[in-house]
Amino acid sequence: MKDKKIASLWSHVHWLSVLARQGSFSSAAAYLNVSKAAMSQRIAELEQAAGVPLVQRTTRSVRLTEAGQQLAENTQGAFDQISDSFEAVRELAISPQGTLRLSAPVALARQQLVPLFAAFLKENPRIRIELVLSDHLSSLSGEGFDLAIRHTSTPPDNYVAWALCGVRSVLVASQPYLDRCGTPEHPSALADHACLHYPRRQSNAVWTFEAAAKGRAEPRRHVVAVGGPFAVNNSEGLREAAQAGLGLTILPDFSAQGALTRGDLVQVLPDWRPVGVFGEALYVIRPYTTHVPRAAQLLVAYLRDAFRNGFTLEGGSST
Repeated sequence: MKDKKIASLWSHVHWLSVLARQGSFSSAAAYLNVSKAAMSQRIAELEQAAGVPLVQRTTRSVRLTEAGQQLAENTQGAFDQISDSFEAVRELAISPQGTLRLSAPVALARQQLVPLFAAFLKENPRIRIELVLSDHLSSLSGEGFDLAIRHTSTPPDNYVAWALCGVRSVLVASQPYLDRCGTPEHPSALADHACLHYPRRQSNAVWTFEAAAKGRAEPRRHVVAVGGPFAVNNSEGLREAAQAGLGLTILPDFSAQGALTRGDLVQVLPDWRPVGVFGEALYVIRPYTTHVPRAAQLLVAYLRDAFRNGFTLEGGSST
């Protein structure tokens, strides 16, 4: 059984950890809302119980000894966990609240996320969402984000990630463009068409398609170099250009869904699947932390439920 006297010193050890972080008796006392004399007395009692000096005092500064630094470092994680656990318990007594900073791709946020947030915020009136639209893969903790939505094939391994749904890419065009320029029947025919693409680092745009081979497990693959009058690094821009009849383009299903349903666009080469242009899934991710605010937990659960069935593509194929 542990020494009962040690148990009576837990608060003393905590005050030492605060002193280590604050760097002076005055700052530590102010942080703990106690007097400087009380702070000094607690540390003296802890040193007496430990049997070794824990703090080196001078007229101008305070520095922990090697023993004091070791004790502070070894116990700091436990005190942080206690603090997080208490916050989690306290949140149970109140309705979820606070501001959630969320990063999301521009097109996905405008077309899919913003309409979803209205119902969530009505259900949770004390939660606020600060949404930053960006296709840049920013550092969440470095830029102060609680959560992010990522459209990718592989989520970053330095974050906690939940899969929301799969994402398909589709080749589309407006019917007037196809009436004017013809409907390609094989990916190789795209070399003779105006292809609106998402610019990458390489100078030449290349599209890759896969089709299930009859009687074989491996898909057939065809790669074609494409070109056209317009390129833009945003799927909404590609969709608008295709609707205007500028050419064919590849879109993620969440961006093509509405236009296909309305008939503004039609799917081309439905038996061939574009690969490698956009990510294959949506993920919600967060930094690794010991305590996740209830507001963040609720939003993650809400998004997982909202996206559980993915995106249904309605509308006809090209004829």
